[in-house]
Amino acid sequence: QVQLAESGGDLVQAGGSLRLSCVVSRGTLSMYGMGWFRQAPGKEREFVAFIDTNGSVRNYASSVKGRVTISRDNAKNTVYLQMNSLKPEDTAVYYCATGPRTYRGEYDYWGQGTQVTVSS
Repeated sequence: QVQLAESGGDLVQAGGSLRLSCVVSRGTLSMYGMGWFRQAPGKEREFVAFIDTNGSVRNYASSVKGRVTISRDNAKNTVYLQMNSLKPEDTAVYYCATGPRTYRGEYDYWGQGTQVTVSS
């Protein structure tokens, strides 16, 4: 069983920065790609960023490109989401996810999320 745990969410002012972390159980981070998603109240879950197994490939949603960097530390079984120049519209619950077929856009395992709130 794969377990994920997000942390780092907080209340920040617009223009601020935040780094989210996601720890994956059993050292599976090195085997699977990882993704970050977010969901705001009343909205559908939205893709934010993707990173492959060794960090060679990264992909970002257009809404966050240039402001967000995804990275991973396989020795720590951890993936990060560095967010800069935060906007109020970035307010959401942020989830990390993984699975054996992330390269196909499929994510089978999800964390419980961490709240990011950006004030004006």
